[in-house]
Amino acid sequence: MDSVVDTADVNKALDLSHIRFQLIRLEDTITFHLIERVQFALNKTIYVPGAIHIPNSDLSFFDWYFSEQEKLQSLIRRYESPDEYPFFPEAVQKPILKPLNYPKVLHPNDVNVNAKIKAFYIDKFLPAVCPDFGREDRGESEENYGSTATSDFACLQALSRRIHFGKFVAESKFRSDPEEYTRMIRASDREGIAASITNSAVEQTILERLRLKGLTYGTDPGAPGGTEGPVKINVDALVSI
Repeated sequence: MDSVVDTADVNKALDLSHIRFQLIRLEDTITFHLIERVQFALNKTIYVPGAIHIPNSDLSFFDWYFSEQEKLQSLIRRYESPDEYPFFPEAVQKPILKPLNYPKVLHPNDVNVNAKIKAFYIDKFLPAVCPDFGREDRGESEENYGSTATSDFACLQALSRRIHFGKFVAESKFRSDPEEYTRMIRASDREGIAASITNSAVEQTILERLRLKGLTYGTDPGAPGGTEGPVKINVDALVSI
């Protein structure tokens, strides 16, 4: 949860080479967290409100755990960082640590797509990658519900940082040509803005690199068959997310 934003230098925070380095590092973090998650079954029960009794709460076990974790981590300043966005804003508390002096890098905004990230992760991604052990869910006394939720929390926080870090890319691009971007913004030219801040060749390179990381990190070179052996994660699903 260490901030990747330079607290002393706005120019460095918006330097595209610096941003690129941080994005690549986040790819590694996400890949490792997802590989850890897929050692467990889907454990769909933890995402269903009321399926597991939680005193004084109507949330699903996962949402309850997630909000409690965000409440705790907000106390140590996690969501003060401009690259961190809570999934449960109502859970965020006033930090017990004094605030850090972050630079005013981003234009004020309220964009938070965590709800969409979580929905895709739970409804689409997990069913595609979690192993099928050929049995029904055996319940909270026998399944790894706690470990599953812990892994999910790490995965979703990393995914959120990676996706919302696109704001720094957009801000950097805007400052490189404020006149042209202002024109497109005033004209509500969404397609023009999207085309100007994305590079299809770079996007393809990212997907290819992610596939390679999934294959590399997801195999055990010391096992029979080495890197040609079974892969720990569905690489196609990894790339899709």
